[in-house]
Amino acid sequence: MSKAVWTKLEGLPKPTLKALFAADPARLDTFATHFEASDIEADCGMRFDWSKTHLDAAHVAAFEELAAAMDFDARRKALFDGEIVNTTEGRAAEHTAQRGVGKEASVELAAEFHHRMAAIVEAIHRGAMGEVKHLIHIGIGGSALGPALAIDALARDGAMVNVQVVSNIDGCALEAAFAKCDPATTMLAVASKTFTTIETMTNAESAIAWLRDNGVEDPYGRVVALTAAPDKAIEWGVDETRILPFSESVGGRYSLWSSIGFPVAMALGWPDFAEFLDGAAAMDAHFRDTDGLANLPLRAAFADQYYTRLRGCQTRGVFAYDERLKLLPDYLQQLEMESNGKSVKVDGSPVDGPSAPITWGGVGTDAQHAVFQLLHQGTNIVPVDFIAAIGPGDDLNPAHHRILLSNCFAQGAALMAGKASEDPARAYPGDRPSATILLDEVSPATFGALIAFHEHRTFANAVLMGINPFDQFGVELGKEIAKQIEQGDTAFDPSTEALLELAGIK
Repeated sequence: MSKAVWTKLEGLPKPTLKALFAADPARLDTFATHFEASDIEADCGMRFDWSKTHLDAAHVAAFEELAAAMDFDARRKALFDGEIVNTTEGRAAEHTAQRGVGKEASVELAAEFHHRMAAIVEAIHRGAMGEVKHLIHIGIGGSALGPALAIDALARDGAMVNVQVVSNIDGCALEAAFAKCDPATTMLAVASKTFTTIETMTNAESAIAWLRDNGVEDPYGRVVALTAAPDKAIEWGVDETRILPFSESVGGRYSLWSSIGFPVAMALGWPDFAEFLDGAAAMDAHFRDTDGLANLPLRAAFADQYYTRLRGCQTRGVFAYDERLKLLPDYLQQLEMESNGKSVKVDGSPVDGPSAPITWGGVGTDAQHAVFQLLHQGTNIVPVDFIAAIGPGDDLNPAHHRILLSNCFAQGAALMAGKASEDPARAYPGDRPSATILLDEVSPATFGALIAFHEHRTFANAVLMGINPFDQFGVELGKEIAKQIEQGDTAFDPSTEALLELAGIK
């Protein structure tokens, strides 16, 4: 059935963006939507404008038909009901339960874990564990990218605790964090789902040694463990009263809402972290209860599939016109590419088309002076997401933020319109797609809704492609070979053998 729909989609006309606007005076009303949640106290308003994409009524109707053919409603329901949706590992994917939306028992368990985390956060802030000015958060992948993004976005001014996020096994990263912290007032957060991740545990051992070498008598007493394997944390040396567990059904790149968010709560305070959860829950409710084009993550997935499958676009650019969101492209790279960078479907059959595009991006206006040359005049067609906020993050002359937003909106307009010229080097072809997400402000609730939107967009894309977005076996092979190198008992190809010898490893 899905092949028939794709055949239909491939046969539809592909009008230009200018033609789409000219043919439909109400196009903006159809493809630009203001999102807000009336059932939470915090404002999480934002505008989603997909009008500068090539979606039209015929394509939308066909994509809605595709969603039906791929059992989108049933897979969405299974996600929220806590059923096994990660079929290769036999697990549910219950990140929405961390926000209060999902299977009742899972929501209740998440609330218990949050209560425990809030108690520890508030106790530390009250001074129950002595003076704490610094927190070194040690994790990798989803245990680090999410906290780093959220802290940079929301805690730039007046953080309650200065947080350094360390993920890289390169000792330079850990030493840089040490240089910014006073051992006498520093705590450690060790984040690992299994509490066996080699990069994280190696960094954690070195951090313990740093505390001990600098006069901290009980360095393990300064550790909070964030894990789905509490027994492993106890075995490593963490007291059970300072272990913040989370459920096995919460995947790493979807774990920011669980105890992995501990450093975010430490930096912001619990009330702001709770607003962050509320904003995400508002997007959860929208995604769960809204159908078709009106469903914002599904609408975005329709456009994503249009460009990868029908236009052959291999990449998607994400440009945050807000310094506070400069880490968003890095976060989305893992979320989207680790989730949907697959070559087989749920049933094990080959994916019959391109899967996830390569997600990349940067921050405006810096990117305009670097990569936008290719976007405007290169031979690659790259769909672009622009993300900005109406409310500025600074107290300087308003001209700063006005110029920033003017540049953001101008880039989208220029990509679409292009400009003819008798000089080929100065001609812009135009008809290049973009979407814009305009936040009212970068607040905890709005930021939570933004991240949840991208999680659901990723899931919607997976359903349309028929793949499982919740496993990540592709990251394992290189790690297995690295372990073999450490053991020193395996021969490799001549190139690798020469590199090992030159580096003094073998």
